[in-house]
Amino acid sequence: MGTEASSVYELSFTDNHGQPVDLAQFEGKPLLIVNTASKCGFTPQYDGLQKLHEQFVDQGLVVIGFPCDQFGGQEPGDDGEIEEFCRINHGVTFPLSTKVDVNGDDEHPVFGYLKGRTGGLLGSRIKWNFTKFLVAPDGRTVTRYAPTVEPEKITGDIVEILGEQPGQAPLA
Repeated sequence: MGTEASSVYELSFTDNHGQPVDLAQFEGKPLLIVNTASKCGFTPQYDGLQKLHEQFVDQGLVVIGFPCDQFGGQEPGDDGEIEEFCRINHGVTFPLSTKVDVNGDDEHPVFGYLKGRTGGLLGSRIKWNFTKFLVAPDGRTVTRYAPTVEPEKITGDIVEILGEQPGQAPLA
């Protein structure tokens, strides 16, 4: 199941306060989209995602967490509990969506789009929490990272993608 969108910026999601968020507002900015969970062995990656957010937000990077309970029941809380956990334990200030499915009949359209643009070793299906997708400012070029890739390992790719933005000087 994929989506007919030609750019991720044509899609939207609902934030964890129930408000619609149109990705068009981020057009021309790189996005780091991650399916997250609060009770996963990879949960400490929230710290690294927050560091990337703090380091690159002023240069245009938008980090968005999409909590998901499809893998081992590792995101059992409601949206308020998830937000509180992320803020208290990891200092998260980047946007979070409502809890979503990333695979199957009810997969969120953002993940349908991202999976349609990338593939893992065993196909496009997301295998676990903290699969990361770095979307270039064109909204079409997507790089996928396995859950085992820690956020700080993506820094070089973020710097490269930020340096490719039109009208900006490349970053050293």
